[in-house]
Amino acid sequence: MSFFTITHQDKHSLARTGVIHTAHGDIETPVFMPVGTQATVKSLDSADLENLDAQIILANTYHLHLRPGEDIINDCGGLHKFMNWNRPILTDSGGFQVFSLSKNICKSGLSGNPDYYKDQGKLALIDDEGVTFTSHLDGSTHRFTPESAIEIQHKLGADIIMAFDECTPDDADEKYTREAMERTHKWAERCLTYHKNIKTLKHLPDMPDGKSWQAGKNKQFLFGIIQGANHKELREESARAISAMDFDGIAIGGESVGFNMDATKKILDWVNPIIPKNKPHYTMGVGFSPSDLFEVVERGVDMFDCVAPTRMARNGALFCHCEERGTSDEAIQFGSPRLFEARDNGNKHRININNAKYRDDKSPIDPLCTCSTCKNYTRAYLHHLFKAEELLAYRLATIHNLHFFLNLMREIRQAIKDNKFLELKKEWI
Repeated sequence: MSFFTITHQDKHSLARTGVIHTAHGDIETPVFMPVGTQATVKSLDSADLENLDAQIILANTYHLHLRPGEDIINDCGGLHKFMNWNRPILTDSGGFQVFSLSKNICKSGLSGNPDYYKDQGKLALIDDEGVTFTSHLDGSTHRFTPESAIEIQHKLGADIIMAFDECTPDDADEKYTREAMERTHKWAERCLTYHKNIKTLKHLPDMPDGKSWQAGKNKQFLFGIIQGANHKELREESARAISAMDFDGIAIGGESVGFNMDATKKILDWVNPIIPKNKPHYTMGVGFSPSDLFEVVERGVDMFDCVAPTRMARNGALFCHCEERGTSDEAIQFGSPRLFEARDNGNKHRININNAKYRDDKSPIDPLCTCSTCKNYTRAYLHHLFKAEELLAYRLATIHNLHFFLNLMREIRQAIKDNKFLELKKEWI
């Protein structure tokens, strides 16, 4: 069975539907992947995620290495058993967190002196072999290499794992970007070699149909990551290098992706003609708003993740259909003058439930939404929970925001199959 199958190509864009096959089930693409940083999607349990029909979730190698540690998780049977989640999991390599959680990045060739590292309070020191970093939890020193990052992910037991890369800052100059890119390519080759040679761990399951995998074949799929910041020539060079390697999927990384959507679109336009069409394409960190999902899907992306929907939920930022779509009889019957919010902080698909105007609003968060929160609770109740700092606020808000994104993805997949993706995009953006 092929790891990835394209099931339909939209006639008017690069958008496509497909299926990724893993030991813990199939994933229909394009797919938004909720982030469960520390083996939990914050405020939800596995039953909540199943009810939302999340196909796959992410976990974070950096955080799980620091606590509780990959050996404990491995002894518990791997991430799936540890967190009672029987569907697919993707783990990152920890590269982004090593760099993003640093106060500053100590760039190789610029400040490699250990005394400088100590005196400047750096949290990460990069060299050609790997990264030495300081835990943000307790100040202890740790080291990631391409080999150790893969070994940790094998012990965690996720279905899809990522190569260890150097995450390039959004504003990196060309000299540093090239150094980081070339280092990432060397690390990618080392990740592949180690991944292919490491022994399969005992807790990894058979396929759902009862058939065993090929003898000696690793049951985890490894993705390589394209770097190059905002430099066209470097992105193209990185796309060629990573595409030439035997990865199961191709990710487009770097701080720009998802953080700077104008840059993200340009980067995707640069690399799309180069990366293989028969492998899943993954933009890391995309999903701040519904419009972001449409932009990357239109450019042939199959997978994306972002902490924004759950993080914003915990702060009272709740997604809803925009004013332009709030004209149905179903919506009007609720009779709320604030049925659909105009742009809240520049986002027409989001309201801030903390605003005083929701104190007595008897309508649901989104009258067009079918999530359990919208079916059972009012904006007034959510507003009260947030003002009272009740823990239930986070759960109800998170259920709503994830349902909103996952349901939008179902709409997008159907629109692609019907060759109406661009029509759906026009309705939303």
